[in-house]
Amino acid sequence: MHVRLATWNVNSIRSRADRVVAWLQRRDVDVLALQETKCRDDQFPESRFTDLGYQVAHVGHSQWNGVAILSRVGLADVEIGFPGQPGWGEDPAAEARAIGATCGGVRVWSLYVPNGRTLTDPHYDYKLRWLEALRTTAAGWLDRDADTPVALVGDWNIAPQDEDVWDMSVFTHSTHVSEPERAAFRAFLDGGYADVVRPHAPGPGVYTYWDYTQLRFPRREGMRIDFVLGSPALAARTTGALIDREERKGKGASDHAPVVVDLAP
Repeated sequence: MHVRLATWNVNSIRSRADRVVAWLQRRDVDVLALQETKCRDDQFPESRFTDLGYQVAHVGHSQWNGVAILSRVGLADVEIGFPGQPGWGEDPAAEARAIGATCGGVRVWSLYVPNGRTLTDPHYDYKLRWLEALRTTAAGWLDRDADTPVALVGDWNIAPQDEDVWDMSVFTHSTHVSEPERAAFRAFLDGGYADVVRPHAPGPGVYTYWDYTQLRFPRREGMRIDFVLGSPALAARTTGALIDREERKGKGASDHAPVVVDLAP
């Protein structure tokens, strides 16, 4: 089955449901992974998408974080959080940052990697622990079944190459570009997953995120931090990809653009 898979940090689904609905129809997307839905499960506007023929899986505990998968090609074996996912807080609990489901034969994980905040913030160590736990678990998926296409998609909050930010000098001593974070990202690639978008949307100057402040978008001052990492079986099926920069324009836009991948049968 041909599958068009997309990922989008929507920065509040309740604020942007109209835009997401219109975009899904315009782009003819089969599976959409969402991040930063910023709502509880009972607040998610599920009917907006079921009316279009999508099944919905969502996890959200508050006005922070939140991830979802929308699929019109089946939604099976939904998993909230990945095995070994670290928690956060005085009594550590897993945040709403990961949800998996099998859609049209593809195992899709919608991921919202912790931001890290600053290099000295406890969230930075949490981010690195979170990534290492995901890498270990994701490696296990490949070891157990190399033939199943697996897509690790979402907002990774890492710019893995210098060309993935508009000006490296601005990010000196900042998160997103530090060597430990980049090494954590490379570990997925070294472990067999591939960035299936970059070959079809090469940089420099190709970004997925532009801060709302200081006219970052019109000044083309962005970052590439949203990725689709595919298992060998998924990479072999990838026939095209794009970053829909146009969707960052206009009133009420998210600060992220959707990332789309086409998979051959």
